Amino acid sequence: EVLGGLGGFSGAFSLAKIKDMENPTLVSGTDGCGTKVKLAFLMDKHDTIGIDAVAMCVNDIACAGGEPLFFLDYIACGKNYPEKIATIVKGVAEGCLQSGCALIGGETAEHPGLMPEDEYDLAGFAVGVVDEKDIITGKDLAEGDVLIGMASSGVHSNGFSLVRKVFEMTKESLDTYYDELGTTLGEALIAPTRIYVKALKAIKDAGVTVKACSHITGGGFQENIPRMLPEGMHAVVRKDSYEIPAIFKLLQKTGNIAEDMMYNTYNMGLGMIVAVSPDKVDATMEAIKSAGDVPYVVGEIKAGEKVHFTENSTLVMEYSSKDFAVGSNKITDFPFLNEQFEPSFCIRLTGNSAAEREQALNIQEYFNFCAKNNLCNPRKITVKNGKDSVSGAEIVLNFSADKNIVAREGNKLIVYASDAYNGEELVRKLSFAMDKR
Repeated sequence: EVLGGLGGFSGAFSLAKIKDMENPTLVSGTDGCGTKVKLAFLMDKHDTIGIDAVAMCVNDIACAGGEPLFFLDYIACGKNYPEKIATIVKGVAEGCLQSGCALIGGETAEHPGLMPEDEYDLAGFAVGVVDEKDIITGKDLAEGDVLIGMASSGVHSNGFSLVRKVFEMTKESLDTYYDELGTTLGEALIAPTRIYVKALKAIKDAGVTVKACSHITGGGFQENIPRMLPEGMHAVVRKDSYEIPAIFKLLQKTGNIAEDMMYNTYNMGLGMIVAVSPDKVDATMEAIKSAGDVPYVVGEIKAGEKVHFTENSTLVMEYSSKDFAVGSNKITDFPFLNEQFEPSFCIRLTGNSAAEREQALNIQEYFNFCAKNNLCNPRKITVKNGKDSVSGAEIVLNFSADKNIVAREGNKLIVYASDAYNGEELVRKLSFAMDKR
């Protein structure tokens, strides 16, 4: 399909294979590897970063139902070391092989004086094709459709600025072996981004219509899942539906990162999520497995207001787009609320188990984070311990009335808090099985 040879000023690609499509449509994607390249410098390991560059582009194309046709890379470097550049391009070629697309050309640009001689940056551009009738848009999503996630290979290519703040970026640190990882820290972090093109093609070849698809990249669950949703739908993802990879647990523990921020930054073990009809779940799972990927049923689609919810009292997170902010609405604007409390109140976690105490401490940590970042702004936070370390804990919260709505749903206390991420207002729903006092 690639026409011509080496040395030309452009790459040529035959479109003969798409002539049988009713309405062939080109889809494109461009991306890079972010600051993951810094890790490659530190480890002096350059043979997989090219896979990342390809993956970030072709996975986006596959999200639209497209088949990648060709890829071009761009390498900017302080100094052209031929062996190093050849190693980088070898990784690019491997990514193209994994995704079934052609490496049609590229550019290596020396930037002396602009960047250090031993450093480089890598980006790419891909073009794919899809018949217009097969474009994945999410418009046909229906309540009850099932969400299936595909396992990631690790951190992939996003959030490495935070990774480099959490872990000491030295040879000794990166060469440290962790039992829970089964490898060194460096090898776990630099694992190349998983390419899902073959898995999505296998699903299509199995006769399954993918109704919606999300590539979980920068912004994690919270910013990417809503992108696949139409008006009037939201997605429910159950956090306990799959095992979160050890690298994320280590990252969260070492950096003392709030769970919510982890899901707003990383893929947390799921690199791609698709929505299919309930009767197509088995066929989808088998197709994904046949392509060598690991699938999990992780949730479902629900009808409802386009509000971003997180329920902390259960292992459930609900995601969708946001079309109003709590702070700008009165209680009468929320028909699903039937009682409003005073802005100052005390809530107590019932029960005496260690798990419930841990939940109480997590809630305190969350509100501390909110206060620090001026989100839902509780003005007073205290935790009163019980008689011993496994007894229940009491959390006293004094909320700001203009940033929160508090209500009762049955025997649960519900707090609707207005959050802001990257300038976008979100609504967080916190559900506590607690008593008002």
